[in-house]
Amino acid sequence: MKSRSKELLERALAATVAAIEVYNKPDFLYREETFTVLAVNGWELLLKAKWLANNGNQARSLYVYEAVTKKDGSRGARKKIKLTRSGNPFTHSIDYLARKLVELKHLDATVLQNIEALLEIRDNAVHFYNHGNVFSIRLQEIGAASLRNFVTLVAEWFGNDLSEYNFYLMPLAFLSPPRSARALVLNKEEENFLKFVEALEKHEAKKDGRFSVAVNVEVKYTRSKATDAINYRLSNDPNATEIRLTEQQILEKYPLDYKSLTEECKTRYGDFAVDRKYHDLRKQLRDDPRYAMIRQLYPGNPKSAKTWYFSEAILNVFDKHYTKS
Repeated sequence: MKSRSKELLERALAATVAAIEVYNKPDFLYREETFTVLAVNGWELLLKAKWLANNGNQARSLYVYEAVTKKDGSRGARKKIKLTRSGNPFTHSIDYLARKLVELKHLDATVLQNIEALLEIRDNAVHFYNHGNVFSIRLQEIGAASLRNFVTLVAEWFGNDLSEYNFYLMPLAFLSPPRSARALVLNKEEENFLKFVEALEKHEAKKDGRFSVAVNVEVKYTRSKATDAINYRLSNDPNATEIRLTEQQILEKYPLDYKSLTEECKTRYGDFAVDRKYHDLRKQLRDDPRYAMIRQLYPGNPKSAKTWYFSEAILNVFDKHYTKS
């Protein structure tokens, strides 16, 4: 029998996958609003799954309690479970759980800020409506960061590898003609929203680069035979479609060399040692393009030495073998 936290985790994944599928349908009316509602639902379920896991899967840990009202109308000292309209227990909100998990240092403050931005868009959609293209542009930036944060925390909290899912939002350039936020005439609601999000980004916590309030999504069209392009296949399948990555893109995707990866592990784990276990695990993952690739130290020079570079995603695998500090 599955624990309550596992059941909520599965529902959180289902809600988030549904949000992505809706968003990536360009002709789906109310696409962005539906994405936001489902994405917020996924986050609330994920936070509740984590809260239950931290509290022995006791459902009562999620319940909201209120003071009992006496016959004379005054509030007594005794507490009772607050009930919904149908008489079911009222559970803590996404805001409350996110803030509590930040206080307990189980959630990065940047993730809370991203959720707050997502909630603002959701509230505008549910309680009134969103205006213009500004919301579309900012939603994609906030939504893309939200999905990255979500995937990272599912791996850290529950050890689930979500590589089987396509956790990405289709860039707006593929869905409609490119639009520039600077060319838009803003109304008061849009100005308020932009100021709110910009304030969150300005005070974004910089403790952990794995999390973001919003990320920029750019689509560039370049010649397939660019002089700085390197042939690279993301799949071991020889029939897979080939893509080209520039040197800059490769360094962004695989920023860690052996030395920096080792130093990161020393800082990240309390039981880490540069020993046979580490070397074997690292070598085992080198053949997987999700985690590593080999490249020349001096691109373009056929006599250049080669070395391995690693993606930060490899740390999610190491998390299962070492204890974090």
